[in-house]
Amino acid sequence: MNPASRRTVLTALATAAVSGPLLGTLTASPAHATGDLDIYASNTDLYTKLAGQEGVEFSRRYRRHEYADHSPAQRYPYNRTTVMAMHGGGIETGTSELCLAIAGYHPATLAPLADGHGVFDYWMFEGLRSSGNRDLHVTAKNCDDHVALSMAASSLNVLSLHGCTAAQAGTVPQAVVVGGLNTRFKTLLKAEFDTAGIAWRDGNELPDLAGVNTDNPCNRTMLAKGGQLELTTELRAAMFTVNTRAGRAGSTTEVFDRFVGACRTAITKLEKGTDQIIL
Repeated sequence: MNPASRRTVLTALATAAVSGPLLGTLTASPAHATGDLDIYASNTDLYTKLAGQEGVEFSRRYRRHEYADHSPAQRYPYNRTTVMAMHGGGIETGTSELCLAIAGYHPATLAPLADGHGVFDYWMFEGLRSSGNRDLHVTAKNCDDHVALSMAASSLNVLSLHGCTAAQAGTVPQAVVVGGLNTRFKTLLKAEFDTAGIAWRDGNELPDLAGVNTDNPCNRTMLAKGGQLELTTELRAAMFTVNTRAGRAGSTTEVFDRFVGACRTAITKLEKGTDQIIL
């Protein structure tokens, strides 16, 4: 389906999407696209006020692959892509598992995926509470985690994963909003979602989901641009058969696989492009 016809379908079905049935259940609180209800002004504020609670109420997980340049005569490439889930765990459910898989690791075993696309750096913040994880939400533009910002600033590209509702997206229940300042990356992602049969909407039509703030870590890359994906509750629910914190990583569905495959293919195509060359 071409972009014009896809947008026509999404517009026609928007009203039904808001009241449509859920295809699964999520244990997390409803997703919020803005920071209007945030309790903490920044990650530092959260870490300070919840001192001693990392590993209990929240966690941070990341992986940076080793790069070394010991030769004056040779120039080695910069890190190309980092995948992020800023509201993982129980905050925007399913984004942690997606972050790991899109970075090239099985979410349950952390074994590298054998799909030919390689592995990427990743960073995630996760809510670990049995309830009330929404209170741990820090809107992306206020993220000041030094590791997250360092990884974004050291990468040519970032793909950041978030959760929203169909009502916020104004679209069919199972859909993704494609945002960020990297227009080439957005084009590649939308094309791969078309191929994978995943409905999408352009973030430019939805200011709260657009991911265009320059303080958003997805755009704090070496090229000052990246990609952001906002997945509806229903799309994320369809990705798992056991939708609990313990069960999600080992119960992914073909919807999960199609989504991950689309993202990884888009990243590979972006990294081969001339717009990803610096210095």
